[in-house]
Parts: sequence; C-alpha cells; structure tokens
Amino acid sequence: VRAGPGPLYPVIGVIAAGPAATLNGCVEGSKWGTIAEAGGKGWVYSDYVTGDFGGSRVVVTRRPADAGIAAVAPPADDVRPVRPGLEGGRYAPLAHNDLERINEAVLTLLETVGFANAIPSCIEALTRVGAVYGEDGRIRFPRNLVLDTISKAARNFTLHGQDPKHDMVIQGKRVHYGTAGAAVHLVDVEQRVYRESLLQDIYDAARIVEGLDNIHFFQRPMVPRDIPDPLDMDFNTLYACVMGTSKHVGTSFTVRENVQPALEMLYAIAGGEENFRARPFVSNSNCFVVPPMKFAEDACGVLEACVEGGIPILLLSAGQAGATAPAAIAGAVVQAVAEVLMGLVYVNAVKPGHPAIFGTWPFVSDLRTGAMSGGSAEQSVLTAACAQMAQFYDLPGGSAAGMTDSKLPDIQSGYEKGITDVMAGLSGLNLVYESAGMHASLLGFCLESLIIDNDMLGHCLRCVRGIEVTDESLSIDTITDVCIKGPGHYLGNEQTLRLMQTEYFYPAVGDRFSPKEWNEKGRPDILSRAIAEKKRILAERFPRHVPRSVDDKLRARFGNLIHLPRTGMGG
Repeated sequence: VRAGPGPLYPVIGVIAAGPAATLNGCVEGSKWGTIAEAGGKGWVYSDYVTGDFGGSRVVVTRRPADAGIAAVAPPADDVRPVRPGLEGGRYAPLAHNDLERINEAVLTLLETVGFANAIPSCIEALTRVGAVYGEDGRIRFPRNLVLDTISKAARNFTLHGQDPKHDMVIQGKRVHYGTAGAAVHLVDVEQRVYRESLLQDIYDAARIVEGLDNIHFFQRPMVPRDIPDPLDMDFNTLYACVMGTSKHVGTSFTVRENVQPALEMLYAIAGGEENFRARPFVSNSNCFVVPPMKFAEDACGVLEACVEGGIPILLLSAGQAGATAPAAIAGAVVQAVAEVLMGLVYVNAVKPGHPAIFGTWPFVSDLRTGAMSGGSAEQSVLTAACAQMAQFYDLPGGSAAGMTDSKLPDIQSGYEKGITDVMAGLSGLNLVYESAGMHASLLGFCLESLIIDNDMLGHCLRCVRGIEVTDESLSIDTITDVCIKGPGHYLGNEQTLRLMQTEYFYPAVGDRFSPKEWNEKGRPDILSRAIAEKKRILAERFPRHVPRSVDDKLRARFGNLIHLPRTGMGG
C-alpha cells in the first residue's frame, strides 16, 4: 500500500494475501486505485489485487467494463513534492553588471555585423520593420528595432498538451524538463551496442514519456533512419510523437513544403484549424541560423510557414564554443543571444506577437579534440547564463542540459546529467531540452535512460523547489511535543506521516534497499530495474488520446505516407 498512485510514493502499509480491503475507485487510464483502509489515503496496484465481479474472482486490472468501479483523481499537483513549473532562479553565474555588458555587446553586434544569406522573403519582412540590408549582403538591426521587438514580444504564454493537464505556463523562472535531439542511434544497453534509430523507436520513446511525471514535454529525440525521404521523415516523426504522447510535442521540418501536410494532420487531430490555433500542442524547433551569424535558408522558409500555420517557434541557435562560436564562454553567450534576438525580430516581422521561445543553445567543445562535450562543467554554466539572459529580457527561455558524453547509462552519465540538469533548473530555465535519454554527445538515445533520468529529474526538481520556511515548518510545537510528551522520535508523528507525500521525493527505480534486502532481491542494479520497467511499459502502454476514428481518417487521407504500422501501436 503506497501513499500515492505510483512507485515513486512511499510504502505506508502492506495487505497480505487473503485479507479483504475496500476499493474506493481507480484512476482513469491507470492501474492504481485507492482503498478505504489507511485512512482512505492508501493506493494499491490493480495487477496485485483481485475482486468479486459477477460471482467470479478477477484481477482488478481485468475487471469487466461494467464493473461499476468509480473513477478517482490522483493527488493534486500542488501537494506533490515535485511538479512541473516549480520556481527556480537560486543559481546565477552572471552578476547584474555582467548581464548589462553582454546585452550591450549583443546590440553592438546586431548593429555592426549583422547576418548573411537571408532569403528574399526574410529580407522583405525584416527591412519592412526597419532592418537595414547592406551592399555586402548582410542584414543589420538598429538597436531601437531590437529593443522595441523585445518589449512587444509574446511572453507568459502556454505551451499546450493534447491533454490540458500537461499544459505548461512559460513565464518567469518556472522550470520544465523535456527531451530533444536528433540522435541517429538507439542505445541497446543489454547488448552494449549502438544501432540506427527507427520510427518505431520514436513512438516507443513517446509512450514511455507519456507516463513519466518528471519529463514534462516530448521533443523529437531521434531521427528515423529507416525513412530516407525528407517529407516522409518529417511527417512520420511528427505522427509518431503526437500519437505516442498527449504532452506538448516539439518537432522539426526539413523544408517549407513539408509543413503543410503536417498542419493538415494537426488540424484534424485538434478537431479543426481554429481549435489547433487556440491550443497549439506542437512547437517547431527551428535552427534558423547557421553560426556564426548566417541565416539557414531552408529553416527560414520553415519558420515562415510554421508562423503562418499557428505553430509556436523555438528559435534555436546552436553554436559550438571553440568551433562555430567563441571559445570564451561569455563570447559564446553573446553570439547565441544576438542570433536568437535576430530570430525574434524575424518572427515578429512575419506576425507580431507570435509565440517564440528564446532558444539559446550554445554547446561546448573539448578544445583538445574539437569534439562536443555536452556533459561538461562549462556546459552547465553556459546553459545557466543563457537562462539568465532570457530572464534579463523577460522572455520565455529554453536551452539544453543533460547531454552526457558517456555512451551508456553509467556513473559518468549520472554525474554529467545530474550536474547539468540541476544547475539548469536552479538557474530558473523555463524549458530544459535534451534533459533525459541522451548519450554520446547527442549521437545516441536510450529508452532505459528515460526511466532512470525521470528519477534523476525528480531529484533536480526537489532541489529547485528548495525549502519552505513557515511557522509550521519550523516545527517548534512538534519538537516540543516529541521531546516533552512523546516517545523521543518522530517516526509515527502526525507531521511525519503528513509530509511523506508532500515534502519528500522517492525514486521509482533508484536503489534504497538495505544490503540485506538487496541481496534477497537478487542484487539488482538500477539498469536492470530500468530494463524491466521499459519492457513492462512497452508491453502495456499504447496511448489512445487520439481516437481510433481520427486515426482512421488520417490513414485514409494520407495513405502510404504514414509508415508506422498499427501492429506497432498495439493493434
């Protein structure tokens, strides 16, 4: 019997084989139910209990559809120890004067250096609002244009899920963790090999994330190497994502022409174009710039099409310090901020007030080899500094953390992901991309790591939450009662029992057994437990938030363009 509906909640009791308990109800779409015993606060897993249904003893999970079991709600988010949107901002590597100096450097670069390789529609949009197209082919941005755009840009908006319970309010220093990337390999941890990533892997990753509380959004983490055609790849990547999870989805497109079929699909899933525009549950991760300071021509066309279609834009600048950005960390921040602010002017020139995320993603190089080192300490402070710059402009910010250089979910993976992710959260970064599942400096993605990293991100969120100091939490009365009147310990104290659910985070696959228990259970490690949990999820969880009737219409409309077979989606 647990204190909440999931293995992350603590055990508060045991029901032995034989005795009866009263089932109050089950969470809809879940295998967890609450019982009248334990003060009505106990939860049991329905695979482990049976009930009498129509005179037959049946495992509760397999109960008849007309069994009459009430639907109950899980504990409210505001009483859970960790949850989406906790307020960060306690860590700040840049002083206020540093922020001002970076801002001044950024405005200087935008005015004097500008950007090359703009497409004609980009030149037209930007010069219309006051940018200057020079004889050298570069577009420059007067500082008043940039500052005016910042003042009028969209902020404090919501990134929607297909299910409203997954909506994320992007404002201030509220922190959300999610996936991202373009890995070309899936990590097979049992064989300790890398193989090419497939479309099925993207769908499988999405449906695993659907049930992981501490991964709040799902941006495509892999590319389907079994689909070489760019249109087919873009369309099917998005299809696999939106069918696999009801959380907010991020995706990319290769060229402008590939956006329209995707919009048609999204409008159909939303129940119409107007519905999607009101609640866009997909954003476009757009590398509109080729560092240093050049437009990415195809991506600019995609940006314009997505803005016109009502898709929020992640303005992504991904220079690599020491290669395509300055080796000086402050310089890498300056270039990334300049590139993204240029993108912000671009988006607002196309459509004023369109939702756009300040996506400064500068990466770090190992200067000995030139290889990316996403798990480095330098990456941690670089990402945190980018979060501060987003807050300096009061813009919704997204950057990358959790990008271990290790090839497997090992000790190196743990410390690199843990350090970079917690520092991003403590800095108050709104959207922490790449935070789970990624390996090999973004070249490999691991399904088991999603499950392990979900635990790790729970710890990060608990650090972000910090310590609430109130008259009650100072515990003077509780200490007095235990020391003067009570047993001299707090194990059964009312405060202890009450705070088990609300103040303390409990890992789902992390090992907290005693050595004796660990030995009795066959000496499992975290990876073996994650493997078992992955296999359980992939055997059982086939999300149905998109009705079968809608999928039937999509398959009738797009025919062979949809490559993911129904057999890979649970039939």
